[in-house]
Amino acid sequence: MTPKRLGLFLLTLLAVFVAGSSLLTSWQEPQFQNSLDLYQTNIVLEASQWQASDRKDENLQGAKEAIIGEKPLETATKEYQETRKSAETNLEKAKKQLEDLNSKPVTTPATPKPQPEIPPATNTSRSLQQKELQKTIDQLQKSIAEIDLRLGILQAQQKQTDAALKNWKQLQQNSQIQPELRETATALSGMWSNPPRLLPNAQQLIQDHLDGWFRFTALTQLYQLQQRQEAVANLKIAEQKAAEQAFVKLAIIGTIPALGAFIGLGLLIFLVVQRLVQGKTSLLGQNANASWLVPWDGETILQVFVVGFFFMGQILIPIVLQLLPIPRPATNLRLQAFYVFLSYILVALGAVSVLYLSIKRFFPLEPSWFRFKLGGKWFLWGFGGYCVALPVVVVVSLINQQIWQGQGGSNPLLQLALESRDSIALGVFFVTAAIAAPLFEEFLFRGFLLPSLTRYVSVWWAIIASALLFAIAHLSLSEVLPLFALGVVLGVVYTRSRNLLAPMLLHSLWNSGTLLSLFILGSSN
Repeated sequence: MTPKRLGLFLLTLLAVFVAGSSLLTSWQEPQFQNSLDLYQTNIVLEASQWQASDRKDENLQGAKEAIIGEKPLETATKEYQETRKSAETNLEKAKKQLEDLNSKPVTTPATPKPQPEIPPATNTSRSLQQKELQKTIDQLQKSIAEIDLRLGILQAQQKQTDAALKNWKQLQQNSQIQPELRETATALSGMWSNPPRLLPNAQQLIQDHLDGWFRFTALTQLYQLQQRQEAVANLKIAEQKAAEQAFVKLAIIGTIPALGAFIGLGLLIFLVVQRLVQGKTSLLGQNANASWLVPWDGETILQVFVVGFFFMGQILIPIVLQLLPIPRPATNLRLQAFYVFLSYILVALGAVSVLYLSIKRFFPLEPSWFRFKLGGKWFLWGFGGYCVALPVVVVVSLINQQIWQGQGGSNPLLQLALESRDSIALGVFFVTAAIAAPLFEEFLFRGFLLPSLTRYVSVWWAIIASALLFAIAHLSLSEVLPLFALGVVLGVVYTRSRNLLAPMLLHSLWNSGTLLSLFILGSSN
């Protein structure tokens, strides 16, 4: 074995180990979907207060019921209870990990390997792990307390006052949470007690620690107890304005994807029936079995992905970023956005450079490789593929949620986009996810990997294998199945259209739709 092949073999083993470790680590992490569900629940509650003011608006009542549902309070209560249960589970896991870490002696490289959940502890690594675990515990305790505040209001509005008072009483007695949250629980408990007890700073506490529907509901209760009729009237006007805006946002979030999914379902049925009736002459039959002429072997494929994608992305680029004289992102969201964009661009440039050097000796390539044609039907393939992907990925995601039950981790970029309030940061996130990612990932996974695999397997198996690697490359267990489904659709679109612009458009539309929903939800909370 040559030194080059030995190095590639060792790097491949390292890549498999790191990817596997990252996937196993994400198993213990909560899904981003939990936060997203609560954000959507909050906007549904806010939109549920919208009332028609004239006959024209009355025509929208049917649409309102379809979008919001018949029992928004009951649905929201169930969602908050499930999220609280998941947070409690994660809190117990974090406490157990911290307890195990504290009970283990400081090790040296010569000691036996400890449990896989906790890496070998040195004086430095132990301290960092303890701080990270304690930070996670504090965040989870705060999240649970905030959930209990809101759960109590939901219960009180459903005439379950005793349950609400019990929730708030437990918060008041919890010395592990912030004093401000305990005081807010005291204020809410007093407002719904019989007879009521009003704290002098109740209004400020509500405004500081509650938002959306929960803030409006709590302030309405407070103003009514204080007999401030003018304040109640002004609050109702503000609530109606916010509710109307929330309804419009909810309609955008729900209607556009639903319409696209409806079109996609019809298109999917048409394509399948056409394939069964017309066979190879159908749209899905085009180029279905047409492989690429692949001049390189599996070693070149490994070299591109192990050296270009893994080594560059996981080892070399992070080291380069550490050495650059730029501050590491901490709490500044705009800085985080630029950091993510710079990291992605460097990884893409590194991978594409390795790809170029690896296949340079095979130039000139056949015209079918890395084809970008502005003419033809690439736009229809890309847009149609996006519509078809909507119902397919939604169904797979529903199954996926049942499998992972809120665990499995998520892409941290999604959380940053959801919580961002900075227009420049949002713009950078959009450029990264909706432009840079589709260009690079489609060039690498569909432009290079999928055709390369047709040297060894059929086109369909190449689509499946490239989609699986595409999903695994995102290093999040909970996203493997949905991304695999999306990858299959991307592969079908590319193999049939033979134009990289088609899957790039599909990928861009998908990421843009996701970001648009996150931006709208984030702006409402």
